[in-house]
Amino acid sequence: MMKNLTSLLIVGFLALVLLSASAFTVNQTQYVLVQRLGEIVAVKKEPGLYFKMPLVDNLKYFDNRILTLDWEQPAKFITSENKYMMVDSFVKWRIVDPAKYYVSIKDGGEIAAEDRLSKVVNAGLRAEFGKRTVHDVIAGERGIVMDNLRHKADQEARQMGIEVVDVRLKRVDYAEEISKSVFDRMIAERKRLANQLRSEGSAASEKIRADADKQREVIIAEAYREAQKTKGEGDASAAAIYNQSYGKNAEFYAFYRSTEAYKNSFNSKSDVMVLDPGSDFFKYMRSPGKAKVK
Repeated sequence: MMKNLTSLLIVGFLALVLLSASAFTVNQTQYVLVQRLGEIVAVKKEPGLYFKMPLVDNLKYFDNRILTLDWEQPAKFITSENKYMMVDSFVKWRIVDPAKYYVSIKDGGEIAAEDRLSKVVNAGLRAEFGKRTVHDVIAGERGIVMDNLRHKADQEARQMGIEVVDVRLKRVDYAEEISKSVFDRMIAERKRLANQLRSEGSAASEKIRADADKQREVIIAEAYREAQKTKGEGDASAAAIYNQSYGKNAEFYAFYRSTEAYKNSFNSKSDVMVLDPGSDFFKYMRSPGKAKVK
């Protein structure tokens, strides 16, 4: 009885060991490739519990998620204008055929796959940049360049069991050796434009100043003409009044004119006049009542 129980325990233990050596799981982020004596016999893509032949089958695990290939340094490419451009890009890719991927890459893993994919993408970039101008690759046809790159890279990558999901250009800039000349040309162009604007502004300023001076002269001339006209009219009115006054009382008018002359002549204490006391200028001072108009 005891011997039978021991045998059962041994058999149960061996069965458990055999079962654990035969079972394996696949999660949602993995592909599992089953090899039997070096030959691929199955590819498990769906998550779950699976079984294999123990001690005979080997398992290879592959990541089925989207991976990123991003270069540390920008690469240099030449355009159709023979101008070098620095291009910083990245690639999104994933494994879609684990069996073909394993045969193509062997045990190099992701590093070997990215090295081969990098060569494919760089060749595509060289071809796309070589037939376009600087303006095209920077702005004009940038979207077309990325679409063409993704399509061509995906076609070649499929032979390795890889799908290229996307190719993006992060930055496209002039190479360092020509950046300075480009910036100098931009600065010179801005200076030329600034000088042109200053020249146009000076010309406009001179024109405005000339127009203002012209208007000033016209206004002054018109004002002087109006002043002379008004003064002439005033003088005429004054002369008419004087004539009227003189006609009414000639003696009083002569007296009034003489007093005005005295007031203007003796206005300042420092004035000195040398006149003959018998001059007509003093006739109203000598005897105002006897003075006669000559």
